Amino acid sequence: MKVNKIKQALKEGKTVYGPFCKISDPTMVELAALAGFDFIIIDMEHGPISVESAQNMVRTAEARGIIPVVRVTENNETLILRTLDIGVRSIQVPQISTKLDAQSVVNATMFHPKGERGMCRYVRAADYTNIDKVDHFGTANEGVISIVHIEGLEGIKNLPEILDTDVDVIFLGPYDLSQSCGVPGQVNHEKVVNKMQEAVTLAKSKGKAVGTFVESVHSAKKWEEIGVQYISYSVDVGLVLNTYKSIISGLKEKELVRV
Repeated sequence: MKVNKIKQALKEGKTVYGPFCKISDPTMVELAALAGFDFIIIDMEHGPISVESAQNMVRTAEARGIIPVVRVTENNETLILRTLDIGVRSIQVPQISTKLDAQSVVNATMFHPKGERGMCRYVRAADYTNIDKVDHFGTANEGVISIVHIEGLEGIKNLPEILDTDVDVIFLGPYDLSQSCGVPGQVNHEKVVNKMQEAVTLAKSKGKAVGTFVESVHSAKKWEEIGVQYISYSVDVGLVLNTYKSIISGLKEKELVRV
């Protein structure tokens, strides 16, 4: 069984960092790896990435030594199964609001006795049958990490029950939570921050790792100090755009000075 480095790091109390990726070109995965990120989230929910594209991006991640995480489009057994079958072992599932939602994620990601994941040896996850079937079905659970998104007040309210399931990471989505709190987009509003802090404290008391999304180093450090270990830092398209804008701003400023 291959060790899931994210799962291992979180158990050891370490913090890991990685961006969301919406651009389907595997080059983006290579760049994140070369920059030194721990993981990259291949985003199938809010982007055009298909399962086929994700598979090639996963191959690139493995070749470059960065952990590929895939966010599926929804909490759907078939979508989760197809994602796991291409060799993904770190999976994020959006819009988790109840214990039943969380348990369905566990059922879809784990083989018996923990879940009811569909069984097939003729997939990349089992090296196309090159891994012995007893070894594959017997040890795959140990290498899978499930990350569930709590994105609204209903999920926050039901968090105590959600924490009783075998999901590995509670991911707090600040943008959707801000909308649920009545302050859409205001991710630093006290209503949002207070709810997130309460959730972090509760999850940590139950021994669960917590993740969230940030858009600055300052914000990352703040949440890390509060106890968040799985930190998603911005999105590839935004990072590229902001870099371009910064460059062109500097260039035009220089032109004005010369005139």
